[in-house]
Amino acid sequence: MDVISLRDSVSSRWDYLLAVSMLAGIIMCKIVYEVTGLVSLLLFKGYSGLSKAHKIEWKNRGFSTFHAFVVTIAAFYLVLFSDLFVDGSSDVSIVKRNSTLSNTILGISIGYFVTDLSMILWLFPALGGLEYLSHNSLAQVLHHGLSMFSILLSLISGEGQIYILMVLFSECTTPLVNLRWYLDLAGQKGSKLYMFNGSAMFLSWLVLFTLLGNTMFLVGRIFLFIYLFVHMFLHFDEVKEIFPLGFYSLFAVPPVLSVMNAYWFWKILKGLIKTLSKARHSHSQ
Repeated sequence: MDVISLRDSVSSRWDYLLAVSMLAGIIMCKIVYEVTGLVSLLLFKGYSGLSKAHKIEWKNRGFSTFHAFVVTIAAFYLVLFSDLFVDGSSDVSIVKRNSTLSNTILGISIGYFVTDLSMILWLFPALGGLEYLSHNSLAQVLHHGLSMFSILLSLISGEGQIYILMVLFSECTTPLVNLRWYLDLAGQKGSKLYMFNGSAMFLSWLVLFTLLGNTMFLVGRIFLFIYLFVHMFLHFDEVKEIFPLGFYSLFAVPPVLSVMNAYWFWKILKGLIKTLSKARHSHSQ
């Protein structure tokens, strides 16, 4: 087989993997969406009495939570436990490393974002709320649009995947945000579980302990972006090797997402303070 034929064969397999993983992400969302509805009907008495809009968002948050678990576990493994991004483990620049698993996970994430964004636009403005701590669905569109753009660029080029996976790891906070919405809808805002979930959500956005190499870092949605920028600075000689659009996107998209995360974190903090104040007031009576 000559070089051109080999290159075409590799490109064909990559295109096939991308298409299959994206389709798998869409199918995953559809299956979890339907299963969430069936399970909720059997296990939660109040589900049948919800409005149509609330039932749709209930099931939407079901596949949102499932996607968060999948990508968090995969990103955690790829960045921290596999040797894919370990310094010195390969002659390939760290910003140009990728694998079949990393490509598959990113493809599945695109499938999820396509599905969720399609529902947001189709049902506008029914979906939205606490997931992004804003009643403005434009925030969701911006978040999903930037995420899809970044992931797709990384998939097409095979570059910068370490930074995409770092950002996807922040999805670990999504289940807590969704649980808060479920508890709120169920009228459990005064429960201990609601208060504990709010505290856990605050801590997960701010600080998570994780190991990277032999060093302990404080990583959360807030500190994670700080660490991402530090990592880019320390590996700037390699970052400069990324193709132009990817390079400039790397310095444009994360800052926008970090500002959005800082704003949402402030909203979480205010909500936590309000909840704790109410709890203290009720105990003092």
